[in-house]
Amino acid sequence: MNMSRRRSAVAASLATFLLAATTVSAQTDTSRIDELEAKAAAMVQQLAELRAELDEAKDANASEDIQALRTDVAAASQAARRASKSASEWKNTSSVSHLAGYGSAGYINTDNGSDAFVGNFNPIFHFQYKDRVLWESELEFEIGEDGETEIALEYSTIDFFLNDNLIFLAGKFISPLGNFRQNIHPSWINKLPSAPPGFGHDGAAPLAEIGFQLRGGAGVGERSKVTYAAYVGMGPKLEGEDGEVHGIDTDGFAGDSDGEKVFGGRLSFLPIPKFEIGLSGAFGDVAVVEDDGVEVEDDPLRDYNVLGIDASYQWRNFDFRAEYIQQDVADSEQSVAPEGGTWETWYTQGAYKFGQGKWEGVLRYTDYSSPHASKSQEQWALGLNYLLSPNAMIKLGYEINDGLVGETTDDDRWLLQIAYGY
Repeated sequence: MNMSRRRSAVAASLATFLLAATTVSAQTDTSRIDELEAKAAAMVQQLAELRAELDEAKDANASEDIQALRTDVAAASQAARRASKSASEWKNTSSVSHLAGYGSAGYINTDNGSDAFVGNFNPIFHFQYKDRVLWESELEFEIGEDGETEIALEYSTIDFFLNDNLIFLAGKFISPLGNFRQNIHPSWINKLPSAPPGFGHDGAAPLAEIGFQLRGGAGVGERSKVTYAAYVGMGPKLEGEDGEVHGIDTDGFAGDSDGEKVFGGRLSFLPIPKFEIGLSGAFGDVAVVEDDGVEVEDDPLRDYNVLGIDASYQWRNFDFRAEYIQQDVADSEQSVAPEGGTWETWYTQGAYKFGQGKWEGVLRYTDYSSPHASKSQEQWALGLNYLLSPNAMIKLGYEINDGLVGETTDDDRWLLQIAYGY
């Protein structure tokens, strides 16, 4: 190959190499970085060949070709250095962003003849700086049975990694009490299209909290492990109606209308992998802040307590879970809603995969008790799932509900849901 053709080949390789470097600068994909490094190696080989031809040109006293080769070598060397630096930057970056989340679409048909299509989309954002700080946040976009779209902030925290066993969180976080709310409730993880009764709004299980939390885990011996979480937060708000406590609002509040904090946490032990037993509790003072839709000020404080226990076990294709949790509000004679109450629920669930892991049968029993008879419910739920992949599934469920006659809690339901986590 003569020197002119050699320079043309180098120019073409250089253009290709710079285009690859530009592409990699917009992607953090490992395969693209490997491709870039392979092209860098090819450039090194071409530089060696150019230098060899330069030496030959010197011997032939070809001054023009020597000058042209020198220009090509300098340009190629500079491009190789830039591309190598770009690849190194992507590998050694100190900040990482990540988008995750889940979504689902479903159909609900009840015994009373009403039906509805529902759906939700929950993007989750992560931004991490080195191994020190993580910001994480989840939004929820949900279409209700009435067609209205509701937007909510599920959680948003700044996490500081104190060491390998302890993280400090500040912001709004999912309640660490119990297991279902913090780990199982996303639609692509929950094995049935619905949550157990008592694990929703104004139920027995707290939903979220705003405050500070310490959480982590540590190994015990060769196979055992403990996990722990402790928090302090603003606590729930009591809602009064017709002279009684209608519900406990635990959505998480930035304001502290009653001037008191709530303290709580969870401790779990895994004696062997995939077998966990957890104990949860919280305590503090709360007050009625709203009665029949009207704001209430200076209502007397009363005791507030939460107690929960949960267990889970996985063995081959079998998955078992059980959980009990209750919220208790004491009486207060001077309050606009003097009588307190206890909201408690428990469920047990078994699931088994068959058909080479593509199909899954689910059976769940729940007993939810509320101070208001219209809210109490006993439920058997049966489900059959088809797993398109570990994070995508089609779920068919049927609920046999036993509640107060004439209330929605007494209506049996068919549910169909498609869920995907990413």
